[in-house]
Amino acid sequence: MTTRRTLLETGLALSAGLALPRIARGASPKVVVVGGGFGGGTAAKYVKKFLPAAEVTLVERDRQFVTCPFSNLVIGGLVKMEQITHGYDKIAKRGVEVVHDEAVAVDPVARKVRLKGGGVLDYDRLVLSPGIDLDYEGLPGYSEAAAEKLPHAWKAGPQTLLLKKQLEAMPDGGTVIIVAPNNPFRCPPGPYERAGMIAWYLKKNKPKSKILIFDPKETFSKQALFFESYEVLYPGMIQWIGGKQGGKVERVDPQAMTVEAGFGEEKGDVINVIPPQRAGKIAQLAGVTDEKGWCPIDPKTMESTKAPGIYVVGDACIAGAMPKSGTAANSQARNAAAAIAAALEGKPAPEPSYANTCYSVVAEGYGFSVTGVYGATPEGIKEIAGGVSKLKAPAKDRDLEAAYAVDWYRGIVHDAFG
Repeated sequence: MTTRRTLLETGLALSAGLALPRIARGASPKVVVVGGGFGGGTAAKYVKKFLPAAEVTLVERDRQFVTCPFSNLVIGGLVKMEQITHGYDKIAKRGVEVVHDEAVAVDPVARKVRLKGGGVLDYDRLVLSPGIDLDYEGLPGYSEAAAEKLPHAWKAGPQTLLLKKQLEAMPDGGTVIIVAPNNPFRCPPGPYERAGMIAWYLKKNKPKSKILIFDPKETFSKQALFFESYEVLYPGMIQWIGGKQGGKVERVDPQAMTVEAGFGEEKGDVINVIPPQRAGKIAQLAGVTDEKGWCPIDPKTMESTKAPGIYVVGDACIAGAMPKSGTAANSQARNAAAAIAAALEGKPAPEPSYANTCYSVVAEGYGFSVTGVYGATPEGIKEIAGGVSKLKAPAKDRDLEAAYAVDWYRGIVHDAFG
């Protein structure tokens, strides 16, 4: 019988694509993409696909991309770090120039991107997919240095492994605290999936332990499904404290290993602090963020409303009803690529169709999901249709959804980096 672990290693790739516009004749247009995550990788790949004559450059500081999707499964022990680590060789083979450097400035008038290494890239169109920056100052007591003791693990990589190591070192009977942020933030279901994956590890290895989720919100994505899974899989182990119960954390103390919330102080053996967030720094430097730190865009094209010729996709943008997820970034990037191709050919942008799927795996063989289809309106991106997994579904359905999550992951990785 095929196991979940086998599926995690050999999941099927899904295909995705859009209609190919005609190739523009004449001088080769220059398109620069900054940020090599799901949004940036997809944008670079599809601009080159739609406009083979274009000179497409992908700027990404790191040589490998570690995905936030499935990083919770690393923490729970279902997958290994190398399984969520991907390179850019396949994108380069498609004719995209991959530059491993950091963009430090954008001149939207001269249409130039300056790199930390000293290089300057000209562009006709620029795609920014910088992801998020963590607002360390948004939570008193927290800082980049404090994250080495109270890991956020909200950018996958060393922080993921640090949180995993802390859980492994924690004594049985210890307390894990998860500090969830207010909206908006990357991956709305993420903190609650993480609680499930931590509980999966603890149930097998340290069953006397408990998890406290401190949350300033009263509702969150797939809330009923998460609560049901906690009750079925981990009765008595996970406690959620919402805003009205005093769940808003006012301060953290890395030395004392405590959090101060509305009802008082709580001490933890492991504290996972997910701080407030904003668009990645290069978006701020390019002048495409609003007063709240996010990037307003034209819902039809993903073009910035603050700087013509710059398109913002993924977690950094204000995408209306769409959540900040890997699938959303992938969908936005494909639509932006089509809009860019049309603009460079002197054609009107095609009507976009956006989609999102978020799977949550809270145990081996136990998953559920939410999906949505979205359209562009004068008021922003709005949901047209959607669905969510049923409550009280039979075990075989949860098992299937866990397998579907693997297929989804392999598919989106293939579409963005394959």
